[in-house]
Amino acid sequence: MIGFYNYTVILTYLGFSSSILGICFAMQGKLSLAMLCLMMSGFCDMFDGTVAKTRKRTRQEKNFGIQIDSLADLVCFGVLPVVIGYNLGLNTQPYHYLILVVFTLAALIRLAYFNVCEEERQATTTEPRKYYEGLPVTCDALILPALYSFRNYVPVDFTILYGIALVAIAVAFVTKFKLVKLKMRGMLGLLLVGILVFIWFIKEF
Repeated sequence: MIGFYNYTVILTYLGFSSSILGICFAMQGKLSLAMLCLMMSGFCDMFDGTVAKTRKRTRQEKNFGIQIDSLADLVCFGVLPVVIGYNLGLNTQPYHYLILVVFTLAALIRLAYFNVCEEERQATTTEPRKYYEGLPVTCDALILPALYSFRNYVPVDFTILYGIALVAIAVAFVTKFKLVKLKMRGMLGLLLVGILVFIWFIKEF
């Protein structure tokens, strides 16, 4: 069988599987479940790198990890939010489709750029990454569900607000600014916020 099969890629595969379920839920109109799947994909992505570092990998395994992670991220954080947006109501005006395309394209460009830079970085140093350029695509796994959880409390049509959020996030994906990579304490802080949003979601069921 082609590919690499060890525990370092399990979280990536779980996150990808969660996003596929999320797409199915969104197409059925079960948007809250789709958002929960988006959050689960974000959780898996948050810790897959930490898990991968616990195993000594060959150069080929590391490159495979980079590629499989980005390919999964495109579906999880590039495609799933767009499918949610489409089924939320971003499907009635020509500019709605433009927003959906631009968001996915920005995620694609960012992920491809990250792959190129990460391969070059790993070829010259073994030090861990200290910062990101632009907003990591994983961030929409927290931003969008948090925004969605307040949909019943905003004074405007939430579809409009969601579309604006997609545009803003897309711009942040491809804008060149430095964002410090969170260490374990910061990751746990984000996890806590995610748990609070998750609890808020559970109240709907």
